[in-house]
Amino acid sequence: MGDFVGRTRELETLNRELGKVSGGVGGERPGRCLMLRGRRRVGKSRLVERFAERSGAPFLFYAATGASPQADLQRLGRDAQVSNLPLAGLLASARPASWDDAFDVLAAALPSDRASVVIMDEVPYLMDAEGAFEGTLQRAWDRVLEVRPVLLILIGSDLSMMEALNSYGRPFHQRGREMVLGPLNPAEVGGMLGLEPAEAFDAALITGGLPLICAEWPHGAGMWDFLSAVLNDPVSALLVSAERSLAAEFPQQTQARTVLSAIGSGERTFSNIARAAGGIGSTPLQRSVGVLTDKRVVATELPVSTGPSKDRRYRVADPYLRFWLRFLGPAMEEIERGRGDLTLNRIRDNWTSWRGRAVEPLVRDALARLLPDAHLPAAPAIGAYWTRTNDVEIDIVGADRGPIAKELLFVGSVKWLENAPFDRHDLSALLRHRALLTPDEIPVVAVSRSGTDCTGLDAEYGPARLLEAWPS
Repeated sequence: MGDFVGRTRELETLNRELGKVSGGVGGERPGRCLMLRGRRRVGKSRLVERFAERSGAPFLFYAATGASPQADLQRLGRDAQVSNLPLAGLLASARPASWDDAFDVLAAALPSDRASVVIMDEVPYLMDAEGAFEGTLQRAWDRVLEVRPVLLILIGSDLSMMEALNSYGRPFHQRGREMVLGPLNPAEVGGMLGLEPAEAFDAALITGGLPLICAEWPHGAGMWDFLSAVLNDPVSALLVSAERSLAAEFPQQTQARTVLSAIGSGERTFSNIARAAGGIGSTPLQRSVGVLTDKRVVATELPVSTGPSKDRRYRVADPYLRFWLRFLGPAMEEIERGRGDLTLNRIRDNWTSWRGRAVEPLVRDALARLLPDAHLPAAPAIGAYWTRTNDVEIDIVGADRGPIAKELLFVGSVKWLENAPFDRHDLSALLRHRALLTPDEIPVVAVSRSGTDCTGLDAEYGPARLLEAWPS
């Protein structure tokens, strides 16, 4: 990951922000703040640290631990000792007793004649329920930091807390620009690993586009070779990253972890999740689902149609975590005793059916980015449709809005099998389900891993075309 595959735009954004700070040197308020959020292990810290190193500007990289307020203040002094701020010794020796004092000393340590960079990692660890740190940060920014030529970068993995930091009514509202760092997309994964389009999607489903896991994948290697190797390494990033992230996100919420495991096992409806979670009651289940959705770990979806529906479904939002919860988490004991071969066989037996459903959100995301094209219009909402009894299921529904649409624009089916093209039987099933959804003969679409073998489609997409949704 030394060249930051796929991070060109993000580096350009960071350089542009620093350029604005440099251009404002000598002005009344040259400082700028950037709030960077993204799930754990997507490479936020490494990206920003590499940017700072390449920028040539003096910088301080501070990482909060959440151990205690005093420990985090002491950590600031230790991180200052290894920074290249010209007056870093002020911070290293000051030993501030509060964040008010710490920000005053930090401002004094920043150069006034050239731009500098201050990075504060894992900011949610510093935030408290009363908002005291946010108020302190706001006062420090308005009073002593913004008047310095500094780019302040606030980083956090807790997505809901980072969003709240800049929300209306909070002390730091509108004082920083928000930036979101996602995982590597399927095209970037394929480019990094030297894989063909179809295999790039497989790798994206397994790694989730997390750079640390992608770095373990030998260039050009097939997925079964990769899995065979890492399943014999109990400390591989593929095996341990999910557990570490979950332990950090849900340290005290064992019930939420149980519910997440039930969803990760493949359960999608409220009642089935409750049953798989050990017969949990409705109220605690609602509470756990709320925690999981607030943290963006679980996505909730409703059918896209012209009528209202209460048939809500749940899925694990992150492909890697979804793969881990289904195949790896439950098998950790056998992997640790050297029987990763059993886990690999289990993955082989279930891979085709699991992949067929897991790839659907990636397909819908790709279509949302690709359209409009010569065959289909742009669709502000692209989702799916199902009934409570699952007698009608449509993988792709494009509409003018969702989940309750005024106009449906197209429907489609995803067939993600090897050596099995989308054929007339698949088209017949899609047309039958379309008729049950709408009387209108809206366009029909096939998304197939192995091409199509029928006429009557309005549009068709394969892996290579879908990857064009993420241009380099």
